[in-house]
Amino acid sequence: MAVRQVASIHFKNFIAKNWAPLDPNEQQKFLQSDKDMVRDHILVFVTQVPPLLRVQLGECLKTIIHADYPEQWPRLLDWVKHNLQDQQVYGALFVLRILARKYEFKSEEERTPVHRIVEETFPHLLNIFNRLVQIDKPALEVADLIKLICKIFWSSIYLEIPKQLLDPNLFNAWMMPFLNVLERPVPLEGQPVDPELRKSWGWWKVKKWTVHILNRLYTRFGDLKLRNPENRAFAQMFQKNYAGKILECHLNLLGVIRVGGYLPDRVTNLILQYLGSSISKNSMYTLLQPQIDVLLFEIVFPLMCFNDNDQKLWEEDPHEYVRKGYDIIEDLYSPRTASMDFVCELVRKRGKENLLKFIQFIVEIFKRYDEAPVEYKPYRQKDGALLAVGALCDKLKQTEPYKSELEHMLMQHVFPEFRSPVGHLRAKAAWVAGQYARINFSDQNNFRLALHSVVSGLCDPELPVRVDSVFALRSFVEACRDLNEIRPILPQLLDEIFKLMNEVENEDLVFTLETIVDKFGEEMAPFALGLCQNLAAAFWRCMNTSEADDEADDPGALAAVGCLRAISTILESVSRLPQLFVQIEPTLLPIMRRMLTTDGQEVFEEVLEIVSYMTFFSPTISLEMWSLWPLMIEALADWAIDFFPNILVPLDNYISRGTAHFLTCKEPDYQQSLWNMISSVMADKNLEDNDIEPAPKLIEVVFQNCRGQVDHWVEPYLRITLDRLRRTEKSRLKCLLVQVIANSVYYNAVLTLSILNKLCVTTEVFNLWFHLLQQVKKSGLLANFKREHDKKVCCLGLTSLLALPGEQFPGEALERVFKATLDLLVAYKVAANEEEVEDDDMDGFQTDDEDDADASDKEMGVDAEDEDEADNIRLQKLAAQAKAFHPTDNDDSDSDDDFSDDEELLSPIDEVDPFVFFVDTVKALQASDPIRFQNLTQTLDFHFQALANSVAQHAEQRRAEIEKEKMEKASATAPS
Repeated sequence: MAVRQVASIHFKNFIAKNWAPLDPNEQQKFLQSDKDMVRDHILVFVTQVPPLLRVQLGECLKTIIHADYPEQWPRLLDWVKHNLQDQQVYGALFVLRILARKYEFKSEEERTPVHRIVEETFPHLLNIFNRLVQIDKPALEVADLIKLICKIFWSSIYLEIPKQLLDPNLFNAWMMPFLNVLERPVPLEGQPVDPELRKSWGWWKVKKWTVHILNRLYTRFGDLKLRNPENRAFAQMFQKNYAGKILECHLNLLGVIRVGGYLPDRVTNLILQYLGSSISKNSMYTLLQPQIDVLLFEIVFPLMCFNDNDQKLWEEDPHEYVRKGYDIIEDLYSPRTASMDFVCELVRKRGKENLLKFIQFIVEIFKRYDEAPVEYKPYRQKDGALLAVGALCDKLKQTEPYKSELEHMLMQHVFPEFRSPVGHLRAKAAWVAGQYARINFSDQNNFRLALHSVVSGLCDPELPVRVDSVFALRSFVEACRDLNEIRPILPQLLDEIFKLMNEVENEDLVFTLETIVDKFGEEMAPFALGLCQNLAAAFWRCMNTSEADDEADDPGALAAVGCLRAISTILESVSRLPQLFVQIEPTLLPIMRRMLTTDGQEVFEEVLEIVSYMTFFSPTISLEMWSLWPLMIEALADWAIDFFPNILVPLDNYISRGTAHFLTCKEPDYQQSLWNMISSVMADKNLEDNDIEPAPKLIEVVFQNCRGQVDHWVEPYLRITLDRLRRTEKSRLKCLLVQVIANSVYYNAVLTLSILNKLCVTTEVFNLWFHLLQQVKKSGLLANFKREHDKKVCCLGLTSLLALPGEQFPGEALERVFKATLDLLVAYKVAANEEEVEDDDMDGFQTDDEDDADASDKEMGVDAEDEDEADNIRLQKLAAQAKAFHPTDNDDSDSDDDFSDDEELLSPIDEVDPFVFFVDTVKALQASDPIRFQNLTQTLDFHFQALANSVAQHAEQRRAEIEKEKMEKASATAPS
């Protein structure tokens, strides 16, 4: 058997890797004849091999079905259908389960094969199901068959119920066996004694899957408001015939707990979810109401109390106790979490009749506890009562008379438990205190008492108390108005948190640390290096645990992400102290080096943020930091295209802050490396427009930071930009590509124009540029180049063209560019200072006000309608020319509303004022070629002359402001 098991595992791994390789260019290791042979025989063996081997064959089947069904394996369904009517029922159900699961999470378009599967197999499934539930004393094998039927049904209805089942008669036929299974008691004979084995026992699994399915149907059809109109009649039928019946069965099942019987945690959790969903529906609440007190006080509240299992875990494995208490996945199985959710929903939706009596019940427990002698105190009930008070925090903080009694309640019933001889009550007191840390304490001494009690909890001998105390501390740090309460004990707090992080991998510990760093900001500087060292050590521990444990929901992986986020918060808090970054770098380099490879896919975004901080705030970028560049480029080429916007930031930092090294280093050649990456991305036809947006932004970074030093790259970058522009559909990317051209013109107008002329695209490029500039929304605002930065780049590019000599730039083009630049400067001014525009008339800056426009038209003797018509004809021509250059223009359907200034990066052009630059360029033109300048001004109408005058005035105003800012900066730095 051992040899067979090893063989089955090797076979499974071989199939998984080679049946349908991810890389289509990879050489096929399976001949088609071999594939046919495997498909022909695997179904037979599924039914014959022992369960240990069947698991491996099931994984093989999953791989093959996902790759081949229905196209390459059309006979599979016929085999299933035939065997459902034969003696091989188990094998057919086993295969059908895998087949159905393929479509469990698929979208509606991809679920088409499900309809045929349901059509062909469900009548047979229903017959089998009915026969099985009628067996008087069923064997455990019957449970396995029913469980498979339940799983097949679940996969088929999970996202959308198949239309065949919407037929009331057929649906009713299915509901009868499900309700039979739900109502029928689980056989007592054969139940394992061990709780872990018991919950996995076949008949309890059947019960769990049945409850799961009925809950799912209830969430889909239990609320008429949530249903599609076409399914409303079905939802009404479901509510009328089944919802109440299911509720009744669920309450009967829960009744077992009341008398000390057994019910698996997951089943309890699911039933309480169903009851919680029923509270808001009047018809269901009417059924629930007569039993609400018994449910609340004899079933739900006892589930909230500390119990024998908790005590055992607390004593034998406190680390596991902590993990379970903070694990989101555990909440799905926890009766305690479901009980808390039920109580919260009950007082939220039916508070008038339930809140008062529940609070009175809790107060009674508090009283009994206070009055009982030490040896008889109901510690576990007090724990449940504290949990209830913490869970109802939001409701009690908003509701009188409880709202005004909260401080008194905390002082009398919660804070004394910080000194309890019982560990779990000390932990619960810390947790509840954290829930209420943000209330307005009338006496600040009470807040102080709670804070110091929580801090003391950090040194508690019991691990869960220490963890709950750190968790509560986060709320107190956030709520603290006077940081002097915490400042003196800051080193002690950090020390205790790090001790805990050495013991426990818990993201909440890291969140508390993050909160402290965030709150104290630059005050954390003396601790920054130690913090980063401790967090780096904790990160490596988490990663090692995560690698050892392949579970997707491993808490170590979550805590690892938390460690990196906390490091980022520290780096941000000390960003104004560059020398600290030099000290911190050696600690963080190993993390960055390792996690910028495929090993770091789970934390890639967080690591890139750290690289961004290190390359931006360090005094200089060290050679060790430069060694990360190839790793990012390699990741981008290999697998990390989704992270391109995140990689853009550090690459920008390398080029803009380490320009000399970027330009001079040849081993490695960073310029060549950047070109290889950008050209590859821009040429890739499989990448969507959205995917490549950072590429033109990086070209911009090169042109702006390396002005005059990368002439040899201008033509290659322009060529790939123009190639991509021809097949770009989204206006957002079009604008970014046109901005590459604008940046290139600003970089060197003569060189750029000569390249465009050489490529015979000058007219087309400028027609497209002007077309994009002139597109407006219904509101009148520019449809493209929306960010202030985009408008500025276009302004600088267009203005640079004005400086070209007459032989390179004819008068007609000069006039067109001059007017477009004036319009753009107006738009830039509006975008840069919208409030000023609203408050101030801009001294005639905007001349397109209706009254002004009419007056100027009359003054110039122009008929307004004629001018409108001429404008329309001109715009249509421009649009037609742009369309000819780029036939697949989809601007109308493209939404760029999310493209705003919030993603601005620092840039060398920040120091360039576009108005001053424009006016200085025009003055230079006037001085160098007065005749050309005179010809230009004579062709301008009143509108553009007025604009030119306003821009000139504003430029002088900006020049004075800039000079004043420089003087203020100089005088501010002089004393230091």
